[in-house]
Amino acid sequence: MAMNNARAKKPKAKNSPRAGRGGDDRADLLAKIKADFDARLARMAAEPAQWVEFIDHVATFGARYSLGNQILLLVQAEERGIEPRYFLPYGRNDGSTGWKAHKRHVRAGETGFKIWAPIKRRPTEEQAGEWEAAGRTVKREPSGRPAVQIVGFGLATTFELSQTDGEPFEPPTVMVRRRVHNRGNSPQLLVGDDPTGVFDDLVKLITDEGYTFELAAPRTGYLRGANGVTVRGPGGQIVQVRDDVDPAQRTKTTLHELAHIRCGHLDTAEAGENVHRGRNETEAESVAHIVLRTLGMDSAAYSDAYVFGWADGDMDLVKQCAETVLRVAKQILTDLTPTGGSDERDPAQAGPSEIDPARIDLAGTGAVEQVAA
Repeated sequence: MAMNNARAKKPKAKNSPRAGRGGDDRADLLAKIKADFDARLARMAAEPAQWVEFIDHVATFGARYSLGNQILLLVQAEERGIEPRYFLPYGRNDGSTGWKAHKRHVRAGETGFKIWAPIKRRPTEEQAGEWEAAGRTVKREPSGRPAVQIVGFGLATTFELSQTDGEPFEPPTVMVRRRVHNRGNSPQLLVGDDPTGVFDDLVKLITDEGYTFELAAPRTGYLRGANGVTVRGPGGQIVQVRDDVDPAQRTKTTLHELAHIRCGHLDTAEAGENVHRGRNETEAESVAHIVLRTLGMDSAAYSDAYVFGWADGDMDLVKQCAETVLRVAKQILTDLTPTGGSDERDPAQAGPSEIDPARIDLAGTGAVEQVAA
């Protein structure tokens, strides 16, 4: 894409994440966000196909965002008729962050997408004591002083790739990072039926969890009629996958079994209990689909996971399931991503131990508290 030499001034009042907003306007916006969030959850709870559609959207741009921001971005994208690919903030004036760091600029007149972004500051000792008394974990420095940490969430602004012009940009997916790390930044022919090259890494992640991994003949061992199985009992911990399937299926099944482990399905199961059913199967299959799509392999067969009717209209269950799927998919993608990459941390992304904005009351005052760093 050719570089546009015309410098467009950013309309700060429209695009700035700290732009002023009247109390009534803010209340209306928060009410709409809350309504959209609940409506999306209700549709997913009532219609299994809506869950599949949601997971497919998530897989398109990876499990980079929390549940609250996934839904918030999808609702806004649908309203505008945009197929979302990648989001970044406008960027600092010095060009060190956001789209500016990639030598791209947001076109004049573009309206940003609203997201929940963490607000960080150092709490006073008095505030830290109050939080700890209420059961909240307070991060502290080695000296005991309260550390800078997330204290809430506020609405911030980000922009989609299609709203920008400038230097060519390829979203820094895990697939690209692995290709650069393993083979250099040049096109590679796919070998066999599995383009991801992650099978050995998946096996290592499983063995790192304390499980033995085996490729086994169908209907032998614990497999019976399954493609794969994860078992934890008095005899030990083992994952078995059929040895007669194509490489793509072998990788998908292995990832599916890793997802069962990472989702904690074995933690709550009785010894020898079958975890391959209902909600557990939906979660594991959804994680596998997101991770494989991000890595460049389409696992369309994941859609049969919803036939179990696991939700039955329960919005809380759908929310819990979505949070688990996004968390585990993000963890696995992080484990499969070589370190030292140049991906820029998005303000909408909370770390593993940080608050997920989906857990807060989207219409509550605490969610939009603005505090100076």
